[in-house]
Amino acid sequence: MDDNLSSISEELADIEGKINDIFRALSNGFQKLEKIKDTNRKSRQLEELTDKMRDCKRLIKEFDREVKDLEGGHDSNTNKMLSDKKQSMIKELNSYVALKKQHASNLGNKRIDLFDGPGENYGEDNVLLASNMTNQQLIDSGNRMMDETDEAIERSKKVVQETVNVGTETAAALKAQTEQMSRIVNELDSIHFSLKKASKLVKELGRQIATDKCIMALLFIIVIGVIAIIIVKLVNPNNKDIQDIPGLAPPVQTQSRRLLWNSS
Repeated sequence: MDDNLSSISEELADIEGKINDIFRALSNGFQKLEKIKDTNRKSRQLEELTDKMRDCKRLIKEFDREVKDLEGGHDSNTNKMLSDKKQSMIKELNSYVALKKQHASNLGNKRIDLFDGPGENYGEDNVLLASNMTNQQLIDSGNRMMDETDEAIERSKKVVQETVNVGTETAAALKAQTEQMSRIVNELDSIHFSLKKASKLVKELGRQIATDKCIMALLFIIVIGVIAIIIVKLVNPNNKDIQDIPGLAPPVQTQSRRLLWNSS
C-alpha cells in the first residue's frame, strides 16, 4: 500500500508512514498502560499517549488536505482508495480515543478531553473531518458549539462579576485602612504636640526650681550671717565695729549688773 501511495505522491506516503508509526506507538503505549499500577505514572503515560493522538489527528488533516489537492489529477478508483485510507486512519484513531476516555474515566481524570480545546468540540465521534460530515452533523455540531459558547460566556460573566465584587471589597478595605491611617497620623500629631508642651513645662519647672533653690540658698546665707553677728555681739559687746542689730536690744553693761547686784 505504501508503494501505491509513493507512486501517487511522496508527500502522502511520508504522512502515512508517520501516522503508522504513531499507531504502533499508541498500541504499545496502551499495552504498557494496562500493566502500570501507580496512579501518577499511569496519568503521565496517558498524557503522553494523548499528545501522540493529537499529532496523529494533525497528520490526518494534512493527509486530507494533500488528497484534496491531488483529487482532480487522479481517476475515481484512486480517489476512492485514498478516501478509504483516510477513513481507516480516522477509525483507528477513534478506537484509541475511546481507550483514552476509558482509562481517564477509571483514573477519575476530570481534565478536558483530547479534542475538547478552547473554541473546539472534538469528541470521539467528532474526529471526522468537516468534509466527511453530513449537513445534519454539521448543524448538530454547530448547535453544540453555540451552546458551549453560551455556557462559556455565562461562566466568563460569573468570573467577571466575582472579580468586580472582589475589587469592590478590596477598594472598601483600602478606604477603611486609609481612614484608619489618617486617624493614626492625627493621633500621632496630637501626641507629638503633647510631648512638646510637656517638654516646655518641664523646662519651665526646672527653671523655677533652680530659682527657688537660689533664693533659699541666699536666705540661708543671710540667716547664717545674722546668727553669726548675734553670736559675736553677745560674746564681745564692746566691739564697736559691729553695729547693733535693728530690733535687738543692746547687751546690758557689766557695771550696771554689778550695781544691781550690790543693791540687792
